[in-house]
Amino acid sequence: MTRGSAGAAGVRADRLRESPSTYLRSAAQQAIDWHPWGTEPFELARRQHRPVLLDIGASWCHWCHVMDEGTYADAEVARLLSQHFIAVKVDRDENPEVDRRYQQSVGALSGEGGWPLTAFLTPDGEVFLGGTYFPATDGMGRPGFRRVLGEVARLWKEEPEKVRANTEAVRGALQRARPGLGTATESAPFLAAVRADLAARSDPLNGGYGDAPKFPHPIALRFELVDGFRSGSVETLARAKLTLERMAEGGMYDQVGGGFHRYAVDASWRIPHFEKMGVDNAALLEAYAEGTAFFGQPSFERALQGTLAWVSTTLGAVDGGFAASQDADNAPGDDGSYFTWSRAELKQALDPNEYRLVARRFGVGTEGRMPHDPDRNVLFQMLSLEEAGEGGGMEPAALEQCWGSAIAKLRRTRALRPTPTVDGALYAHINGAFIAGFARAGALLLDERSVALARRAADRFLQAAFDPDKGMAHRLDGSGASGWGLLEDQVEFARGLLELAAATAEPSYLERARELLMLTEQQFARPDELLSDLSPTAYDGPKVGTVEDAPLHLEDTPHLSSNAGFALAQIRLAALLGDPGLLSAARRRLAALRAGVRRSGLFAAGTALACALIEEPPARVVIQGSGAPARALFAAARRSWHPNVVVFRGTPPEPFSLPGELGADGPEPVEARALICFGTRCLVPVTSPSKIAGALREPAAS
Repeated sequence: MTRGSAGAAGVRADRLRESPSTYLRSAAQQAIDWHPWGTEPFELARRQHRPVLLDIGASWCHWCHVMDEGTYADAEVARLLSQHFIAVKVDRDENPEVDRRYQQSVGALSGEGGWPLTAFLTPDGEVFLGGTYFPATDGMGRPGFRRVLGEVARLWKEEPEKVRANTEAVRGALQRARPGLGTATESAPFLAAVRADLAARSDPLNGGYGDAPKFPHPIALRFELVDGFRSGSVETLARAKLTLERMAEGGMYDQVGGGFHRYAVDASWRIPHFEKMGVDNAALLEAYAEGTAFFGQPSFERALQGTLAWVSTTLGAVDGGFAASQDADNAPGDDGSYFTWSRAELKQALDPNEYRLVARRFGVGTEGRMPHDPDRNVLFQMLSLEEAGEGGGMEPAALEQCWGSAIAKLRRTRALRPTPTVDGALYAHINGAFIAGFARAGALLLDERSVALARRAADRFLQAAFDPDKGMAHRLDGSGASGWGLLEDQVEFARGLLELAAATAEPSYLERARELLMLTEQQFARPDELLSDLSPTAYDGPKVGTVEDAPLHLEDTPHLSSNAGFALAQIRLAALLGDPGLLSAARRRLAALRAGVRRSGLFAAGTALACALIEEPPARVVIQGSGAPARALFAAARRSWHPNVVVFRGTPPEPFSLPGELGADGPEPVEARALICFGTRCLVPVTSPSKIAGALREPAAS
């Protein structure tokens, strides 16, 4: 059988074995005659007049594994697919543009979305039926895939008019769902609407927005910090603080190994879906860096440091950069056993005092029990360390020592277990987000190693995955860079470079970020001031199916939308360069964005954050002098919060722009001092580290 041909039942071409995608390679041994995304399967479907089954998933996706290990391992499912369909498998991380379009199409038809995404397409690539997870046979309240495949095959042959009607219904629904880009809402009422939606969705007991399942919304938390700062709203700031607290205490945060799981299946953040996503952890690094600076709460700093440690050790690539994700499971049929504990395992790993402390603090045997296996426990902080240690007769120092010893033992014990797979793919948008998170957190913590890791990632991608005519490639691996023309890669990498420039005062990162943003404007711009998600000139992927349709990436999902991210990058670049023209361009973009997301509430938080930031003059701090006093001022400035601040140790080089006396040449002052400016307005020099935080928040009262 030749490559690209459809075989008889039980015969298949092994097209996935050499794929760069971990997810696609994992399906290479299945009895399904899978095709990777491309023109070939659609041409074949057209020649053979068959519908296309499209499966979109990812290495980190638990239910994708369940469907692969159960449904697609079923002999009857394989026979039906071979007899009636052309099967296409897509890695959503490798092809986010494909995933975005088909998520919208399936959602418009069925109201379902997520992964695995299961869609039935015409040979032209249009959706006529779809859903998410299907078991092989009827169960779990869902129809069995055997029955679904049989019915779809019958429908395709016997009722083509229904297939046409469904494709037309999807097209109509997508057209109606396109954002109306008419008259923009003014900034103040738009911000009020987003603020009201966040307040209405807020969980006053557990934090977060909505009920179970509960996802972190890092960009919404960052908006609430800025909004609370500007308005002085105690309630807004309390909501953000509560959410940061509950997430850091819950089982969604890996209490032993650090880093955050994808989401919680319960409202209290205690039982997670165990996959750990690079994109989630990068966004949460920025949120916890902001929260640590704003509230000064030690638990936020511990979560920040734990996440930095997990990312650097588990996702860090040897030659620089950060891998995409870590799987939830370590074997077929598994569900989080690597991350959970039985009482017997805890007792075996710990001495009696340590076990008592861990069992009490982590609520072993209470709300953290796994629903399918109550003997196994997700560890979450039910009590404070002091409360857990009551009655144990230990002084505070001994209690801390006992706790540290216990966590170290659990970490070593867990390391002996089969470890969930890490998807080592290096994607530009994820690495850009990590560069921003590591640079921001490293600057806050005066952690040179984290900043160095951000620098190594940036240097590797700039050297091997940047083209001055096309921008950033989507993926970098041993064979080089691939996948050009995706908006999120340009935006997130530019944001990362800007934070790295702010952390290092290195002009080359600032210049390259400016270059990348200018190129993005040229390649992705639309007449309405918004940006397409694909570049018509640089995109080099197969233009099949609905890829040439142009869904706008306007809403946060819950990650920052690329259009809002571009506006945030313009605002940050304007602060670093002192360029009012960039702010004018950002204002025009935000006016168009507000028109597109005026009814999106929580999912417009990225746009709301940009709208709030653009009204707040940026803060620039230069620490002058030398010795211990200057170092103390620098540390205090780096740990202080302002929504758009950059701190320099001495006058930075061009093209970093400084107003007024900050840019004046002259001898270095004898006395160490902090020069602080907001826009063009400068304060009296500050010589006491304890006064810097208050000085940076002073505009909130002005």
